[in-house]
Amino acid sequence: MSRACASAIRVVLTGDEPLCRGALAALLEREADFRVVAQTDDCLGAVDAVTEQRPDLVVLDLEPPARDAAEAARTIRRAGDVPIVLLTRCTRPGALRRALAAGVRGFVPKTTDASKLAGILRGVRSGELYVDPQAAALALTRPGCPLTARELEVLRHARRGAAASAIAEGISLSPGTVRNYLSSAMGKLNARTRFEAAQLAWEEGWL
Repeated sequence: MSRACASAIRVVLTGDEPLCRGALAALLEREADFRVVAQTDDCLGAVDAVTEQRPDLVVLDLEPPARDAAEAARTIRRAGDVPIVLLTRCTRPGALRRALAAGVRGFVPKTTDASKLAGILRGVRSGELYVDPQAAALALTRPGCPLTARELEVLRHARRGAAASAIAEGISLSPGTVRNYLSSAMGKLNARTRFEAAQLAWEEGWL
C-alpha cells in the first residue's frame, strides 16, 4: 500500500439522495487523500458503518422533512467519537444552532465548491471547526424572537400535529384562547397556517 493510501482520510457518506451521495463520493475519490469506506441512506446505516469501519470523518447529507439532521448527528456520535460535517440547503440560524449543539464540526451549504469542500473536510479532520460565514453572520444579525412564551408553547404543540382542542387540554387553556395565540403567532410570522408558523419558528431555533 502506498504512503498516500495509508494516510488517506477515511470517510463515511450518509445521505438520503443516492444520486447526490454517489456524485459526492466520486468527487472525494478523485482527491488523493480521501477514501470513501461506506455510503449509507440514513443515520442507522451510518451507526453500523462507524462501528465497523472506524472512519476519520462522517459527511451527513440528510434534508428535512425526512429527518432532523441534528438528531441524526447525535445518533451517529453515540456510535463513536467521529467528527461530523453537515451538508445542507438550510442555513437558517436554528439549523446552525441545533447542528452545533449536536456536536457537528462542520456546517457547509450544498452550494460550496467541490475543491473548497475538500479543504474544509481536511480542516475538520485535523480538529478545526468550520461554520459557513454567511450562516454565522445570519445567526448573529437575525432579529430576536417576536413571539411570546405562550405563543411558542402552542406552536410547539402545533408542530407535533396537535389540534387546538388537544393543545388546550394539554396546557389548561380554552380552545378559543389557544386559537387566538395561534392566530397571533401566524400574523407575527406572516404564516398562512399554524403548521407553517410552527415550522418557521423551529427553523429559526425558537422552539
